[in-house]
Amino acid sequence: MKYYTAEQVAVHNDASDCWVSLLGKVFDLTKLLNDNKGPLAEPLAKAAGTDISHWFDKETGEPLTHVDPISNLRTYYTPYGRFLHVAPPTDPSGSFSMAHDKPWWSDDQYVIGSLSTNTRKVRFINTLTKQEHVLTVPAEETCEELLTRYLPFNHHAQSYTWKTLDAKTQEMKELDMKQTLVENEVVDESSKFVDLRIKDDYYVPAIYLYFNDDLTVA
Repeated sequence: MKYYTAEQVAVHNDASDCWVSLLGKVFDLTKLLNDNKGPLAEPLAKAAGTDISHWFDKETGEPLTHVDPISNLRTYYTPYGRFLHVAPPTDPSGSFSMAHDKPWWSDDQYVIGSLSTNTRKVRFINTLTKQEHVLTVPAEETCEELLTRYLPFNHHAQSYTWKTLDAKTQEMKELDMKQTLVENEVVDESSKFVDLRIKDDYYVPAIYLYFNDDLTVA
């Protein structure tokens, strides 16, 4: 499953382009909001681009509940407003009629990927053009997936061999594109810098791109 950073989710921040992250998953709710305009869509539209895990129970994956002080019945707790597919307080059993088979938070059709739990900065250096780009990427992704992220900066990125400096031999070594950076021994030491009260971008690991003979069209 594809990984997204919180920064990527944050770009999709209105009703016409609505992404949210929830308990480690990333949802694209744009179609849901387009098909269900009205007051129940408003809380989700306002939360577009953010993480709404705090709206849900981490163990059950369902919206939070509480005991209503007036009715003394357990009902959904929605301090930001009742949202789509949540039963009204007058029906705490959740048995009210719905036109959908399952609520959106349990429906895989809206899930587009996972939220990265560990992002890191990487410096991409094109040895042909001398251009450099620093990107924040999910540590869970393979180099092949990182290549896809880098394509907007170099449409011919597939025509390059990716290498990094081997810390042991101090020589350039080719990266295994099917492995992650950690598996390729490209270590992220930013946490150590933080512990030492040094800026986490004091040193950003670099990937060196060496141009091959062909021009692969991305």
